[in-house]
Amino acid sequence: MLKSLSIKSLYVLALAEDEGVGTAYEYFAKRLVLARWLKNRQAQQRKPQRLLIAGLPEKYGSSLDFLQLAQELGAEVTVADERPSTLQKLQNSLMAAQGEGWLTAVSPQFVSIPHLADLSPIDEIFDLCLGSEGLQRLAADDRPDYVRHVRRLASSAALFAPNGDNMAHTTISGLAGVTLAEMQQLVGPDATTGYIDMPPFPPGITRSEEQREHATSGRLEAMAMWGLGYYARLEHFLPTAVRRKQSHIVYAMLGIGD
Repeated sequence: MLKSLSIKSLYVLALAEDEGVGTAYEYFAKRLVLARWLKNRQAQQRKPQRLLIAGLPEKYGSSLDFLQLAQELGAEVTVADERPSTLQKLQNSLMAAQGEGWLTAVSPQFVSIPHLADLSPIDEIFDLCLGSEGLQRLAADDRPDYVRHVRRLASSAALFAPNGDNMAHTTISGLAGVTLAEMQQLVGPDATTGYIDMPPFPPGITRSEEQREHATSGRLEAMAMWGLGYYARLEHFLPTAVRRKQSHIVYAMLGIGD
């Protein structure tokens, strides 16, 4: 259902968001788990035709990977967030990506909401809801409301949040975290949950513009990103104890009939 895009390819989207290889790796890791899950669900349901992005990331990127997914599915996409500056950041990133020939077939609808936990202004129904780096910025008491709204609005959903058990990641990134146990309590026992995104480098690495440009064309950089792609595929086979302490992201995938 999804294309097999490399980390090097996804790096173009990361650059459009003024991010780097770490974001491209994250997008690749999310696509691996989303591709498996969507393939399994396709046997039960039609291909998603309407997609909701319920909240944009707090700090890193603008979820262009989700717009890429919408384009590959041929789905209409709506983006909801309560921060005008963050919605504008996404629009700027989208324009930058389109200038590089990416995401030319998507035209998101933007909805301003009063609070991430209050999606009540949205009264449409979607086939798929996606959210990344949003749950952790909600107070614990508000998180169940967010999940209830997501279940109301979409027949399937995939949520991603910083791993609260990886203290090194949350400290360096400056983000709060959600543990896998907290995620499982939020979504219930029938959802598919787990750990992803365990790059062999810490978050927050900065590179010069020259280094970024070289990464899109240099042969050694291309080989390194190719190797990272194979490394990302092996994450799933590492012991749970290792992934709990080293992964950057916890995820939950849920839907009617799960």
